[in-house]
Amino acid sequence: MAYKSESEAYRASGVDITEGYRAVELMKKHIKRTQTPGVLSPIGGFGGLFAPDMKGMKEPVLVSGTDGVGTKLKLAFLLDRHDTVGIDCVAMCANDIVCCGASPLFFLDYIACGKLSAERAEQIVKGISDGCVQAGAALIGGETAEMPGFYPQDEYDLAGFCVGMGDREKLIDPAGVSDGDVIIALASSGVHSNGFSLVRKLYDEKALMSPDPDFSGRLPAEVLITPTRIYVKSILSLISQVPVKGISHITGGGFFENIPRSIPEGYGAVIDKSAVKILPVFEILQRRGGISERDMFNTYNMGVGMTVITSPADADRALQILREDGEDAYAIGRVAKGAERLELC
Repeated sequence: MAYKSESEAYRASGVDITEGYRAVELMKKHIKRTQTPGVLSPIGGFGGLFAPDMKGMKEPVLVSGTDGVGTKLKLAFLLDRHDTVGIDCVAMCANDIVCCGASPLFFLDYIACGKLSAERAEQIVKGISDGCVQAGAALIGGETAEMPGFYPQDEYDLAGFCVGMGDREKLIDPAGVSDGDVIIALASSGVHSNGFSLVRKLYDEKALMSPDPDFSGRLPAEVLITPTRIYVKSILSLISQVPVKGISHITGGGFFENIPRSIPEGYGAVIDKSAVKILPVFEILQRRGGISERDMFNTYNMGVGMTVITSPADADRALQILREDGEDAYAIGRVAKGAERLELC
């Protein structure tokens, strides 16, 4: 006798396993777009198989990263728009990996929800797939967990895990950073995926969903949900052509927490505030909340999604390469021996 996997008793408890199977079928066309030559297994197995190409590498090193989207998901719930937060999830992981000088290889996602909607899950995975294509990573697996009573019925959480690889001798080593090195900014697309607990303190649900003159009559939620920019391909292009000494992904903790992570002890980053191209959204948030400049730079990216450190001799070439790859790149400061870990001047 052939058995079809379904359970009326489990469905009565709030978990519909057949909806999960339907979700996977809807996801497959999106996942297919992300496949790279290293993928060895189809979706649906107990593990995702990947064979990395290590030709030309003297000492391959795996680099991993994991993260989630955080309370930015609340905007997706309000707008009932679920096709962008997956990009954020990939970006939070892949952008971290490329800071080490490694290339993302593959990505896995985890979606936990109160009640599974196959169509909504498909849209989430569409965004994840879009992000994977931008990062050059294959989506080789994931998990969708229906958890009634744990999450509200129409809400979910989203997290991911990415693995990359680089040649040990070519990985970014901040130990090479020296006095006078140039700090280059790569523009962000907006708030990215950090500081949304503060955003939601400044804007309640009604305000987020009401046309706002500060946002040119648009809903604040529509502007704020703009997905995180993925810098992987631009950074990999750069480090293949120019010696790069340090890279920072500007996420939670803003400038103060992240830029010093790419600079060795005994040195600091001196940032010229007047050089930073602060996006209007941050000026709006600062005015609305009466937030200090220090707190803004210690919470948000302020328009700078990533920073790169090069020697002065390589800075102009680095800027040219980044701009040719579509980045709004410009110098915002320098490394100074004996300075505070981060100084805004």
